[in-house]
Amino acid sequence: MKESKGVNRMWQLYKMGGVTPAIASMLGAQNAQQMAFMRAVNRDLRKHSLLDTPFSELETVVFDLETTGFYPYNGDEIISFGALLLRGGTPVEGKTFYSLVNPKRKVPLHITELTGITSAMAEDAPELPDVLHQFMQFCGKRLLIAHGSGHDKQFLNAALWKTFKCNLTHRVLDTMMVAKWLQPGRDAYGLDELLEEEGIPITRRHHALEDCVMQSKLWLTYLARIRSRNIHTLGDLYAYLSQH
Repeated sequence: MKESKGVNRMWQLYKMGGVTPAIASMLGAQNAQQMAFMRAVNRDLRKHSLLDTPFSELETVVFDLETTGFYPYNGDEIISFGALLLRGGTPVEGKTFYSLVNPKRKVPLHITELTGITSAMAEDAPELPDVLHQFMQFCGKRLLIAHGSGHDKQFLNAALWKTFKCNLTHRVLDTMMVAKWLQPGRDAYGLDELLEEEGIPITRRHHALEDCVMQSKLWLTYLARIRSRNIHTLGDLYAYLSQH
């Protein structure tokens, strides 16, 4: 559903300082600031290309979401965010993000068994607008990396549209696609199988931040192989992936 011109005009006035405190209060000043931030990030991303940045200088964010199910447009919600920052081929010490989210619904029992997140834990968690804003601030304009990214992108897009009326404009690199290129013909490309193949210890699966730690180790393993093939930028890698 498109926003009305009046609503668009109101946000523009707010960002320019032309909305009175009373109206800003009615809209929710914090939400308006968050919306303005998200739109500014999206504008910057359209102008900002990562394709020519060498991998040795590229900052990336490995991220993962846990959710109540598989269908964000049929009532399922995000219940946790995890992310960590890599610079070149190295994790940046202390630069991680993790938060539970209040999904405003019960967490199904099978999801609790999978993730360890109970309905009581989720009820005490911050609400989506605040966590999503903090997560996107953590991501900045960096390349995002996920394994089997379709699920995460779908939920992230749904959350961004529901909360801030914008779509995800970040580039997202899927390590599953990289694995299919580096190791064609495998029977399975799930995270567990690939971690085991690479000798990466499997710690706490289906915990958003722990999954990010394992995914980052997998990506750095692949990155070493990518660079050994004389592929040194994201643009080069996309060119190779598009051929397979």
